[in-house]
Amino acid sequence: MSLLVGLSPASRSASVLHLAAMLARSADTDLIVTTVIPETWPRSVGHDDAEWHAFTRDAANAVLDHAAAVLGGSVPAQFVVHEASSARRGLLELAELRDAGMIVIGSSSAAPLGRIALGSESDALLHASAVPVAIAPRGFRTKGDARVGRVTAAYRGTDSSADLVFGAATVARSVGAALRIASFAVVPNVSGTAGAGFDAERSIAEQWADDIHAHTAQLLSEVSALPDAPELAGTVIGLGDTWESAVDDVEWDADEVLVVGSSSLGPIARVFLGSNATKVVRHSPVPVVVVPRRALDPA
Repeated sequence: MSLLVGLSPASRSASVLHLAAMLARSADTDLIVTTVIPETWPRSVGHDDAEWHAFTRDAANAVLDHAAAVLGGSVPAQFVVHEASSARRGLLELAELRDAGMIVIGSSSAAPLGRIALGSESDALLHASAVPVAIAPRGFRTKGDARVGRVTAAYRGTDSSADLVFGAATVARSVGAALRIASFAVVPNVSGTAGAGFDAERSIAEQWADDIHAHTAQLLSEVSALPDAPELAGTVIGLGDTWESAVDDVEWDADEVLVVGSSSLGPIARVFLGSNATKVVRHSPVPVVVVPRRALDPA
């Protein structure tokens, strides 16, 4: 299945295109590159509307021409201008119409360089998509022949995040990448003068980390027994006094993607991020793939 790449008609950022090409190259698939422009009134409304429509379409085509130049024919790609009432609706329509296996988008320009921020439209897309959504950090770049080298599954110690590990294993196997598990915890850096304080918090976090290592050791053992199991890269734990420092506590490779699962509180057929997952996404220095729980169902 193709990967659907959403571009803003007002921006020529290359980050999302570098990510999309790396994913397509790894999965041996093609891209559908699109920019969504507003639906127009019927042509009978007047000449001004026709001029406005022509202007917006010309601007969209210029963005697609730039995308074609960035991709440089490195992966098979189609380029489509699509009209819809919003970017979110347009991408969802095209994903269903073209049977896309994933939607790939870029970060908001408000993100720090190398990090991810969600704008209103991309946040709405994440809460409505029935297929995985990949997000490129701002300024993300790859080499011309880059492929995914490692897939890291974000593990929370729940049944649904265990399912995510097996889903990530399937992804890693399909693209020839190694599989790693990562968990993150925030330990507030509070004063120890009022009660147990930081030492107690740290002790609890260390016990939690031991439990995570025990759980993931069992999961990795089960993954290793799968037919054509991917290479296993172990488990890492990120601890810090903020989410940013907890994520930075883990080493990341340039050809890595982080896979995050939907919250169990959200609709099963849609991407729905919980608060902790949102914080991990926002601080990730590598591309993130957010997966709906339904996509992890073995059936």
